[in-house]
Amino acid sequence: MILDTNAISALADGDPSVGELLEQATVVALPVVALGEYRYGIQQSRHHARYEAWLEELVQNVTVLEIGSETAKRYSSLRMKLKNKGHPIPANDLWIAALAEQFAMPVLSQDKHFDVVPGVRRIGWE
Repeated sequence: MILDTNAISALADGDPSVGELLEQATVVALPVVALGEYRYGIQQSRHHARYEAWLEELVQNVTVLEIGSETAKRYSSLRMKLKNKGHPIPANDLWIAALAEQFAMPVLSQDKHFDVVPGVRRIGWE
């Protein structure tokens, strides 16, 4: 299961629904894009040191997905498909979707725009 940035935030805040979903996952992956977004967010937090320490521990216990040539091919293909359908999504989420497609993993996210991405399954929580 690939974590979107809002899933990382929910996990950091101790959301039990997210924790339960991750316990069921065979693999938990963190896209480098979401890692960057989250790091940017915690730089602005007054609890920066606590979140940074928490994030370092998370990174040690998950698979970090890097963007490579294959990801770039999938990104461009998905971007064109979504443009033609009239359903563009934010660029960073498109990179996450490309990784999800590449590694055949669902995305844990509250962002419903992942639902329009062909070949990508979004898992939400309450």
